[in-house]
Amino acid sequence: MGSKCCKGGPDEDAVERQRRQKLLLAQLHHRKRVKAAGQIQAWWRGVLVRRTLLVAALRAWMIQCWWRTLVQRRIRQRRQALLRVYVIQEQATVKLQSCIRMWQCRQCYRQMCNALCLFQVPESSLAFQTDGFLQVQYAIPSKQPEFHIEILSI
Repeated sequence: MGSKCCKGGPDEDAVERQRRQKLLLAQLHHRKRVKAAGQIQAWWRGVLVRRTLLVAALRAWMIQCWWRTLVQRRIRQRRQALLRVYVIQEQATVKLQSCIRMWQCRQCYRQMCNALCLFQVPESSLAFQTDGFLQVQYAIPSKQPEFHIEILSI
């Protein structure tokens, strides 16, 4: 029985060592696979985070573009409204000035007509006939109306 024990012992030790070695190799291989899986998962989480951040950045950029467009539209509308008011005021000013100038011209015309009525004399003393031309003995200085359009801002 002793001989069986001696012969069986070294073989069992070798088998045990091989089994332990295989177990260590399996554990080492398992650790490497777990580590690789952890790296893959970390990489994938990074990809997801970067993708989420990219989507958030694009949405923020879209909102900023929309807001800038809205602000520019409001500024343009405000400018157009101010321009409309300005044009209406300028047109009213020009119309008022033209009415006043026309009134002044009419006043001047009436004054000239009244002056002519006062200074009218008989035709024989106003002019005399020579060589087929009518020559005036005196001239009435007439005030020529001047037309200037000025746009005044209030």
